Amino acid sequence: MTVQLSNTGLAANDLVAIARHGADLALDDAAIDAITSSAAIIDRILDEGESVYGVTTGFGALADTPIPPERSAELQVALVRSHAAGMGPLVEGEVVRATMALRARSLARGYSGVRPIVVQTIIAMLNAGITPAVHEHGSLGASGDLAPLAHCAMGIIGEGDIIDEHGQRQPVAAALGKAGIEPVKLRAKEGLALINGTDGMLGMLLLALADLQHLLKVADIAAALTIEGLMGTDRVFAADLQALRPQLGQADSATNLRALLANSEIMASHQEGDSRVQDAYSLRCTPAVHGAVRDTIAHANLIAERELASAIDNPMILPDGRVESCGNFHGAPVAQVADFLAVSIADLGALCERRTDRMLDVGRSHGLPPFLAGDPGVDSGLMIAHYTQAGMVAVNRRLAVPASVDTIPTSAMQEDHVSMGWGACRKLREAVQNLGHILAVEITAGTRAIECRAPLQASPPTVAALQQIRAEVPGLGSDRWLSPELAAVNTIISRPDFVSNIEAVSGPLL
Repeated sequence: MTVQLSNTGLAANDLVAIARHGADLALDDAAIDAITSSAAIIDRILDEGESVYGVTTGFGALADTPIPPERSAELQVALVRSHAAGMGPLVEGEVVRATMALRARSLARGYSGVRPIVVQTIIAMLNAGITPAVHEHGSLGASGDLAPLAHCAMGIIGEGDIIDEHGQRQPVAAALGKAGIEPVKLRAKEGLALINGTDGMLGMLLLALADLQHLLKVADIAAALTIEGLMGTDRVFAADLQALRPQLGQADSATNLRALLANSEIMASHQEGDSRVQDAYSLRCTPAVHGAVRDTIAHANLIAERELASAIDNPMILPDGRVESCGNFHGAPVAQVADFLAVSIADLGALCERRTDRMLDVGRSHGLPPFLAGDPGVDSGLMIAHYTQAGMVAVNRRLAVPASVDTIPTSAMQEDHVSMGWGACRKLREAVQNLGHILAVEITAGTRAIECRAPLQASPPTVAALQQIRAEVPGLGSDRWLSPELAAVNTIISRPDFVSNIEAVSGPLL
């Protein structure tokens, strides 16, 4: 697959394909024209000796320091080297690839004054699988993701390190030579343009949103398994009841639950003669909580789409020849929705844990064996799996503490308010991963629970979920090493075909 990069930007699914699945990138003629026109304006500025921030001046608090035109190229290389100051663990390869692709996207808009060769070199590195070594710490989310982008820019000029296909750190120069890629000799404005963007945080947000679109369907499947296993009712999910509260996400989750629980013998078996008046909140309020997360994701998608359509740099090179400073590099929009998502994910995980706990408690599980153990007393069943789940719920609650309110002034008070968007998106990635694990524990319990209701049959969609789990993970029985089974369930539910195989029975889930 080759994604065409024009001067209008990238689609979210194309970015995920490049970052995660190794899709190639190609620059089209419209982008080359836009980039060339912008670069010509920088040529004019140098010829006329105009004073322009970052072109013929220093950076940040040194913006009033003039730089002679003959030293402008030296200025750009020095900027990249000095800003490549990251520390800590290495960032995941898919995040680095997303960062590079999004920087190419922004430069291709034609408002940054770089030459086409700069963008073409980024693309060549991506297509060759050359991934610079980028460290976790170094970005405050304004003025852009400076240190992470500077480490990427080091690769473009043939300096610094990469992480090879074996996970080993190697000099970038050798990798470029092997791929036949010439390092770029930077000229005026180009170093600054390479590091002034929200690309790292936006890339992490887009990858998280792609994962969450899948996990929201998995969450509804997990809830359906639990509701059946606990002999709950699906009457509360009726369309006319849900319509009384016209929240879009809630309506979608309720629609999914109706489809997932249709034609269940377990559900039909207690429609009459059941002494319970109503289910606990953790069951009957599922669409409200799942739906609120869906609405948060919808808002985050809107912000991400706007950012994908943005030109992010400073200063901006405008088509009429003006060069204007701006604040487009400030990551507040991305930072705040990343924090918003982390809050929603923490709440969703907490609801999953409450449903799981109810299945394991003999006093509330409506006849299930204690801890879903094969031989309660001798066997502990899923007792400690719940502990693990509860621990991850607690971690996600800590990760829900906003990063975007924690600004730290820098650069001699010139950059006196920063977004912390990189940090917000780093913790969002961890929260999303934890959510998958939390759901895996609920699904492990839910599949055992519906098996305990035999000879009553579960709904066809939840049977489809059960069959996929049982193909790789055994059910109720004597205690055994549980950690590999939980990991296997997590792997199964992360696959796209886990949901699509269920949709083949239930119809498309929203």
